[in-house]
Amino acid sequence: MSSKVVIVGGGVIGSSVAYFLRLSDPTVGVTVIERDPTYARSSSALSAASIRQQFSTPLSIQMSLFGIEFLRSIGERLEVDGTRPSIDLHEGGYLFLATPAGVATLRENHALQKSLGADISLLDTHGLQTRFPWLYTEDLVAGAYGESGEGWFDGYGLVQALRKKAQALGARYVAADVSALHRDGNRITQVQTADGKTYACDIVVNAAGAWSRKIALMIGIDLPVYARRRSIFNVTSPAKLEPCPLLIDPSGVYFRPEGNSYLCGTSPSADNDPDDLPLDAVDHALFDDVIWPTLAHRVPQFEALRVQNCWSGYYEYNVLDQNAIIGHHPDVANCVFANGFSGHGLQQGPATGRGIAELILHGRYTTLDLSSLSFTRVLENRPIVEKNVV
Repeated sequence: MSSKVVIVGGGVIGSSVAYFLRLSDPTVGVTVIERDPTYARSSSALSAASIRQQFSTPLSIQMSLFGIEFLRSIGERLEVDGTRPSIDLHEGGYLFLATPAGVATLRENHALQKSLGADISLLDTHGLQTRFPWLYTEDLVAGAYGESGEGWFDGYGLVQALRKKAQALGARYVAADVSALHRDGNRITQVQTADGKTYACDIVVNAAGAWSRKIALMIGIDLPVYARRRSIFNVTSPAKLEPCPLLIDPSGVYFRPEGNSYLCGTSPSADNDPDDLPLDAVDHALFDDVIWPTLAHRVPQFEALRVQNCWSGYYEYNVLDQNAIIGHHPDVANCVFANGFSGHGLQQGPATGRGIAELILHGRYTTLDLSSLSFTRVLENRPIVEKNVV
């Protein structure tokens, strides 16, 4: 008898799980329950949609190496009825900059990234000036630049392509808000939606993104994942920056090209980052006080910046260590978690979807071992230290 898998959340994580499950075993019944089928407030649609290999932990690098492989071949992988989706992938690279205080970490990370096959160049000040003549480098000593395999893309396009392919493979999507998970001992037996309907399940996948903590609490599990608002600003400038990567300033402020304009942002300070702030507001003070002065310092041509548009989206923020929580919880045998990506969900979605499909179908990971991201580290308070948190 084929199993029934109910996935709570149809963003890039949930849809990736649905895609890989149906691709790997068409006998598995897959139902995806998505609270907002327009994805108007989903993190997949509202993020700056980028991918990098410049992490400091091997698994994050390996997940994103598979991610770029997946994105490069998305037309072939997610073709439906002869139509090949495009996500406008630009491999413009990331450029992480370092002052004297950060150069040792940059070099250590670069050595690890290269050892795993990432195409990253380490540049000294002269190299930075030569490659990026528009950059202010007097306070810098080095930069790490992704020559290939890093860049940005259409995040909304990715989630739509995954959803359409999963549906074409036989996954069922239901537009509803989950209101309860019915538990019998250490198993979830049914998922109930706000309209009163119930969905029997052999496996439940919590892929609810910024709303995943609420889903976990329905079965008495404390998931350390909270909705943290991040504001993005679309700005224009007469500056001509060629070439222009996605630049990460030592302060944490970032910007990247977006057509003829630029997207920019940064995380707020830890003492000004509460949970569940409304998405219909934007942190304009953060732009005025932090982002614009930093950009004007790093790129003198950015003295003249004009905000054209701005919006906010949620990070599903894992307060333990800002890394994903993937796998089973020991107290609930048939619930698989895929939460807390803290801004990395789009790029780690393909590897996560493949891994969870393997876990469900085979009881173990058969390609990339994601077990270090399990819930056990949360219960044992063993955070993974990622030095390149953006």
